[in-house]
Amino acid sequence: MEAAVQRAYREIGGLTPLLADCGALCEAACCLPDADGQGGVYLFPGEERLLPGTDDGFAPLHICEGACDRVSRPLGCRIFPLSPVKKGAGWTIRIDRRARAMCPLCKSGLKGLDPAFVRAVSRAIRIIAEEPEGEAFLEKWQALEDGFRSARL
Repeated sequence: MEAAVQRAYREIGGLTPLLADCGALCEAACCLPDADGQGGVYLFPGEERLLPGTDDGFAPLHICEGACDRVSRPLGCRIFPLSPVKKGAGWTIRIDRRARAMCPLCKSGLKGLDPAFVRAVSRAIRIIAEEPEGEAFLEKWQALEDGFRSARL
């Protein structure tokens, strides 16, 4: 699984949601814990050997304090604000419902993001899904995110 994660990293490369630093729009809200000290990103299978994480029952959770070596970011950070979604027999991406609370890019949907980034993340998710462990994780991720989509807030 670690090899698939490394391939996914290479697929995304240095691409980000915008051609400029999107963190400048929101003071890097996705990189900081919230007012209650909560936050972080789930590690994909294989990343727990590369990055520190605390198991929260779903998957190891990597906590960021606002600054990191961008080359070492977890896949969950690299794909933000996107989320995997199964369509038919394959995988694609959509805006992550959980990101809407902190990411101003979500208002514009996929069309507001760099198209090269969107395509690369979609390919990276398909790479992860090639592995049974990766596909099982993506299914769990989608179920979790679907719960947020159906919640009445």
